Amino acid sequence: MDWQLSDDAQPAARVPAARLLEQAGPEARPVPVTGAWRPGDDPGDRRFARIGDVRTEAGGEVADAVLAFETWGRLDEHAGNAVLVLHALTGDSHVRGPAGPGHATAGWWEDVVGPGAAIDTDRFFVVAPNMLGGCQGSTGPASLHADGTEWGSRFPRVTVRDQVEAQRRLADQLGIRRWHAVVGGSMGGMHALEWAVTHPERVGAAALLASNAATSADQIAQNSLQIEAVTTDPGWLGGDFYDLPGHAGPARGLALARRMAMLGYRSQHELNERFRREWQSSVDPLQGGRFQVESYLDVHGNRFTRRFDAGSYVRLVDAMSTHDVGRGRGGVEAALERITAPTLVVGISSDRLFPVADQQRLASGIPTSVSGAEPVVLESGFGHDAFLIESGRVGDLLATLLG
Repeated sequence: MDWQLSDDAQPAARVPAARLLEQAGPEARPVPVTGAWRPGDDPGDRRFARIGDVRTEAGGEVADAVLAFETWGRLDEHAGNAVLVLHALTGDSHVRGPAGPGHATAGWWEDVVGPGAAIDTDRFFVVAPNMLGGCQGSTGPASLHADGTEWGSRFPRVTVRDQVEAQRRLADQLGIRRWHAVVGGSMGGMHALEWAVTHPERVGAAALLASNAATSADQIAQNSLQIEAVTTDPGWLGGDFYDLPGHAGPARGLALARRMAMLGYRSQHELNERFRREWQSSVDPLQGGRFQVESYLDVHGNRFTRRFDAGSYVRLVDAMSTHDVGRGRGGVEAALERITAPTLVVGISSDRLFPVADQQRLASGIPTSVSGAEPVVLESGFGHDAFLIESGRVGDLLATLLG
């Protein structure tokens, strides 16, 4: 998944020429060397938990790790009404709430989480952490190491299991021994799945939206191209670029990776119907003009560099590639049999990133799938990001699961 910006969780649309001029004109805001949140920045609605040293599956260590998180609602006296909401690859903890100091964008699931919504904050205590390795307050490559410089290339490879272990420690600090539900889409769905398999006694219900049990060769291939787009940028410097002046970082590579990823997030049908072969301006592309869809990708790719970090992107995409719930557990099917919580598995008919076959494998292998051996499939032309865009339909499914 992965457009977490609230205005991106909408059908694709032509980019007005004025938006292009704003970005290209003499008053354009310089691209920062990183779009990460940094200590000293306004915390906004974030809270922070120190979770100790995290030893990773690959043998590295994140010393004195911190998770940033946000909460809504009130934890009841038995700590039995907590819901964990897990974001996708480029998301963060800001599930709901306005943009403002500390938050460059508004919440990415405003219509699903809130008072009276499907995940009702009048009933539930909702917790949304920024994942380990991220760049919006949790420890990641852009965070400061104990020596006072950024982790950079020293930040170890992390896996979905490492990230879930970090979330487990956060839950312990909050006094939550069992989640009423764990909900995630795309990469967040990988986390929700790991919770249900690793800690079945701590998960009351689970929702896996547009996600998978193990990353396929096709998905790994796409991920590898995005990583290479970033790491071959001259400004990458092996991941140690943070002391460079603004324009000298790997912004071009990061923007290119984002543009490549977006083609998996939206469907062919939507792009073809929305943009066709229309020009961005009155200038024929044969004469130096551009197609609308090219400008659309450029604007969103360039904007992404202002809110994300290249080091985090490389580490998190790698974590998605290494995802395999069956690793060390006798295979995927054996791992899925460990799940005891009622589990909602949702696929998107037009998803070309995590196609419905991925969700069919999940539903058929989870003994407590609420829809049986077949997933719930949303018929939508919006592709992978439909679990963000089709918030009403997704909300109805979640409300039924949560009871």
